[in-house]
Amino acid sequence: MFIEQAYKGNNEGWRVLITTLLSTGIFILNFIVFLVLPKETIESSYDMMNEMPKTVALLVNLLPFVLLLGLLFTLVYTLHQRTILSLTTSRKSVDFKRIFFSFGLIVFLTLVTFGISYYNDNSNIIWNFHPIKFLLLFAISIVLFPFQIGFEEYLFRGYLMQQVGILAKNRWVPLIVTSTIFGLFHSANPEVAEMGYGVMAFYIGTGFLLGIMTLMDEGLELSLGFHLGNNLMAALLITSDYSALQTDAVFKLSAKENSADTLNEMIISMLIVYPIILFCLAKKYKWTNWKEKLTGKITNTTNLNAEYHD
Repeated sequence: MFIEQAYKGNNEGWRVLITTLLSTGIFILNFIVFLVLPKETIESSYDMMNEMPKTVALLVNLLPFVLLLGLLFTLVYTLHQRTILSLTTSRKSVDFKRIFFSFGLIVFLTLVTFGISYYNDNSNIIWNFHPIKFLLLFAISIVLFPFQIGFEEYLFRGYLMQQVGILAKNRWVPLIVTSTIFGLFHSANPEVAEMGYGVMAFYIGTGFLLGIMTLMDEGLELSLGFHLGNNLMAALLITSDYSALQTDAVFKLSAKENSADTLNEMIISMLIVYPIILFCLAKKYKWTNWKEKLTGKITNTTNLNAEYHD
């Protein structure tokens, strides 16, 4: 069982507190700044970021995640005396086929839904392809996005899901808590300022999707693949002036595109596409016993430090 993997490590309160604070520090600081600073100051910071060359801005946004993921792994291994495998999956080894399948599924569905939308009405979509700029964007994205999504998945669906789970002794509390926190920690994104807090439903909904994947499949492989595919498509396929990451994507939403319409499209897409994704994964991996896996109790059935080696 995935959550029970946490019992293989040392879970004293001070260790959990240190790991949580150091790992989530950047999100907490970002959230506090967003709440405290005046709206005008926040908007001016967004404008300053937008004035940077897009490649530089992308690097500034993604490079810290290399250090953060390394920090999280170090804390789990040294403070909690656990292997990274136990943070990743309940299987004996990481199932890369699951990562690739989930990645391919979301890329395919994204391209299909975008194609349908573009065919029906492309009046607000601008061709934005510049070969050299796009190749540079592609190279940076392939190298750095795995660290960004890796950190978020290992933090929210890995470390926090497991720690909250063994504390609550059940599965539904960590699913709700981590999904909600995942959404709230994205509240400082420029999309929220542009579209309003309604977009939080999309972020929290995405957190629930990834959490359900993790609990039903007893590992992070599917959520890692989905998150990577989703973020790569967001960076490479289409961008807008209020995207969290300004990129030289193939397409761009025109300035006349109403942010409210974009939000409605995101919510509708979530309500249609996310159930399809869960259906496909459930069929392929033969998921059963949904109630137990999503709400059942957590018991310690492992030996402390069983997988840790100095």
